[in-house]
Amino acid sequence: MSPPHQSSNHSSYWKLFHTSTFRLSAVYLIVFILSVGAILAYIYWNTAGLLERQTDETIRAEVQGLADQYRIRGLDGVLDTVRRRSSDESGSIYLLTTPEGVRMAGNLVSVPDEIAIEDSGWTEFPFNVKTSTGTEPHRARAYYTELPGENVLVVGRDIEDMRQFATIIRNTLITGTLIALALGIGGGLLTSRNFLRRVDAITDASRSIMRGDLSGRMPVQGTGDELDRLASSLNQMLDQIERLMRGMQEVSSNVAHDLRTPLTRIKARAESALRSGVEGDFKAALEQTIDESDRLLQTFTALLSIAKAESGQSREGLQPVDAAVILNEVAELYEPFAEDQGGSLKTDISGELNVRANRQLLAQAISNLVDNALKYGESPASGFPEIRVTGGIEGDDAVITVSDRGRGVAPEDRQHVLERFVRLDESRSRPGNGLGLSLVAGVMKLHDGQVLLEDNGPGLKVKLVLPRLQAA
Repeated sequence: MSPPHQSSNHSSYWKLFHTSTFRLSAVYLIVFILSVGAILAYIYWNTAGLLERQTDETIRAEVQGLADQYRIRGLDGVLDTVRRRSSDESGSIYLLTTPEGVRMAGNLVSVPDEIAIEDSGWTEFPFNVKTSTGTEPHRARAYYTELPGENVLVVGRDIEDMRQFATIIRNTLITGTLIALALGIGGGLLTSRNFLRRVDAITDASRSIMRGDLSGRMPVQGTGDELDRLASSLNQMLDQIERLMRGMQEVSSNVAHDLRTPLTRIKARAESALRSGVEGDFKAALEQTIDESDRLLQTFTALLSIAKAESGQSREGLQPVDAAVILNEVAELYEPFAEDQGGSLKTDISGELNVRANRQLLAQAISNLVDNALKYGESPASGFPEIRVTGGIEGDDAVITVSDRGRGVAPEDRQHVLERFVRLDESRSRPGNGLGLSLVAGVMKLHDGQVLLEDNGPGLKVKLVLPRLQAA
């Protein structure tokens, strides 16, 4: 039985062959080897063919020359030419024999066995060449023919150098292919190993996250390759999931906390009315229960609106609208409330503010901002709310601003107040559930916009930045 670590190593190596990287490397390697092999084979066959054709042309030329000698000078002329050329060490092979096969001239001892004189033709045969250390076998290519007097003439060339050259090219082709194959497999395995290691790291991180560690993230090497881009996208998704989970936990905790008090009051009033047995107490308890129920329903309605906006379910309701019309309608609705409190609500809207939006949600978001300004925007100097609603174009964006002259929000709390159920200490004495700005943030997310909280010196300035709808 093999040790566990050996089994694990075998499994890891086996996994390498199943990676997409190795398969792609293998396909590329096969295509590369076939391409290179085809090119080298083409070079080999053309080079070998060229050398063979050159050899044959040389032999033909010499045979033609000897035939011309025979016509001009007869057998003596051929004999003299063969003797003279046989003494040169040019690699040429000659043999002139009698009709009986007796050697008359040439550097070949006898007619090779491969030649059967019936007609002229080409042949190849082995022969021995004398060297300083003895003899060594070579191979020759020759043309043989029978002269009119039945003398046999053999003219050829030593092709050993050509055969060795062709062998070198063939061996180079095979060796190069094997080296490319070995390097390709090794490179594929190495690449697959690195790829598999990174995939395993991502897999381990995902398993850790599935076990409940939402703080875990996919490893990023910093190379900027496709795995890094994938890991970065997954990490952004995990950041969003973690934020949503944290928000869900906070909502669950805050809902439980905020609902506990009104439900406790409802229960206490009902028990008190039952104990008193007075009809007037029953009526008062019921009226107060209805008021508390209305506030609870408002809380749940706001939560549902926020969830719907953040999930994108209302995206199908987006259509071209003029936000300036909505601003005027909201200002007209809330202006009497501001005047009843002794304050003012002024508007400054420059032209059309064409955006792609859900009209109802955008109106609700603006209404929430104005309502907050009425509640918390009282000027310390006058004690009355001073609200200003503006709308204009800044670059490619439509910007809606609701500002007041109240106490404002400290810079460190501006992002915090956009969360659910967040109420600052100075606002806890006022009615509300801490969901107004959360709904505004959710609506802006649905519209690919931004909520910016700025200092109004004094007071708070809330900007809604929405992408402007470009004219067709």
